[in-house]
Amino acid sequence: MKDIENLSKEHFNKQAAIYDETDTMYYSKMPKVSCRHTAEYLRDFKYESLLDVGCGTGYLLELLIGQKPADYHGLDLSDEMLRVAGEKNIPNSTFVLGTADKLPYEDGSFDVVTCIQSFHHYPYPDNAMKEALRVLKPDGIYLLSDTGMGGIGGWIENHLILPRLKSGDCRVEGMNGIAKMMIRNGFQVIDTKKLTGLVYTVIGKKSGKRG
Repeated sequence: MKDIENLSKEHFNKQAAIYDETDTMYYSKMPKVSCRHTAEYLRDFKYESLLDVGCGTGYLLELLIGQKPADYHGLDLSDEMLRVAGEKNIPNSTFVLGTADKLPYEDGSFDVVTCIQSFHHYPYPDNAMKEALRVLKPDGIYLLSDTGMGGIGGWIENHLILPRLKSGDCRVEGMNGIAKMMIRNGFQVIDTKKLTGLVYTVIGKKSGKRG
């Protein structure tokens, strides 16, 4: 069995230095589509703390700090991506090394958790969603944007294409598959949106009332 996490780390460590400016499908093209939509969605959403899981070079946090002051956190398994993010000196931001299925934060720490174009790299996707739910405050939202498809196309990619790659891509899901997974892991799905091509966003809410 492939070591997905190490393959992902090696893949993104190699890409980090030129990731932002290389606007192609296997670099930052799709993440930029997702990040721009995420920033637009959050423009009028009230929040004081946000965690970006799989933050890469901090591109999303750059966009967000430009439109709203808040306490921003980014987590990634690639130390080279985090080095690039740290060198940007994004105000009110903290970056840590870690994985999505073992978040190093207390319960109820964040108003928003985002996951941008990294979910298909996760070998333990249900655990990653459970962790996002855990660290969210009541009524907090989980915004997951990714690229993928369901049906026969998804089956072909998951069973015939991804097993041959060495980039740490684990499994793709379509928008409806992610929505069902969110519900299974305790979220209320409040919005879904097809962005462009195979890129989509699904937004879940953690039910409950703030203290």
